[in-house]
Amino acid sequence: MEPADRHDAIVALLRQEASGGMVSFERLVAVALYSPGHGYYASDRVRVGKGEGTDFTTAAALGPMFGQLIAGAARSLIGNTQRHALVEVGAEPDQTHYAGIASEFAELRTFRFGVKPEIPPLSVLVANELLDAQPFHRFIFQGGGWRELGVRVDGAELSVEALADYSTPAATDFARTLPAAEEGWIIDAPLAAEAFLTELLTANWSGAVILLDYGKTIAQCLESAPAGTARAYRHHQLSGAILENLGSQDLTCHVLWDRLEPVLRQAGFSNVRLDRQEAFFVKFAAKEMERIAMSGDHEATGRLRALTHPAHFGAKFQVLHGFRL
Repeated sequence: MEPADRHDAIVALLRQEASGGMVSFERLVAVALYSPGHGYYASDRVRVGKGEGTDFTTAAALGPMFGQLIAGAARSLIGNTQRHALVEVGAEPDQTHYAGIASEFAELRTFRFGVKPEIPPLSVLVANELLDAQPFHRFIFQGGGWRELGVRVDGAELSVEALADYSTPAATDFARTLPAAEEGWIIDAPLAAEAFLTELLTANWSGAVILLDYGKTIAQCLESAPAGTARAYRHHQLSGAILENLGSQDLTCHVLWDRLEPVLRQAGFSNVRLDRQEAFFVKFAAKEMERIAMSGDHEATGRLRALTHPAHFGAKFQVLHGFRL
């Protein structure tokens, strides 16, 4: 399907369910990302990497080295991993970064976007840039209070407007927790990520969780992101045109770490910490880092530098982790 046809099909779906010509921003993102047959993550095309037709690069695209570091971190968190399954949630097509360390775990289970994972009783659950791929609400401080933004879909062009009321109870509750801000300030809230993570962790399993993503706290958003953190990625280009090319570009925003940390604690996880990605691997996978650095393999050391250096993935990404016995 051509990008223009995909966009038009998604708009048609939204118009069918619109109320007064409006849908919530969260609903638009959900349909654009996950609608069967049209959504960005519903297709099997390769999105990650540096090849032709890809849209963005993640740490996992650096190959087997990423799996080696994750395995080392898992051992540091829980000790012997031979009895635990390594469960990857939100995997992209054709990625094999864990294949080389499969023998270090009882089994390897990989679940694609949109597939409900089955988690064994003893597991190490890893999700790389999964939480930022969930639908998000948008809120604007307007007229002395927070209002939820929606999208008008009944015109010739899509346009952003404030909704008459909040779209969901979760949106209502979230807005009530926000402090006052400057007029016109926008905050993006991936509340679906909180619900998704809660469901993952509520299941009856023990072990470790390792969540790699980019995010901010609410306070950081209200200090440094007046236009919100939502953006689109297409062909390795960052864009604020989030109402264009629906279904053919990634729509994402920063996760809110201070909303996600309590989810782990409420699920019974201990030693819950948020580290910069470089600090996480230095603390929990130092032996693997040293082995790679001393290997003499210049390509591998270059990938390691990209993964951990503050100018690359090291400071741009964070890792939320903990364990449950």
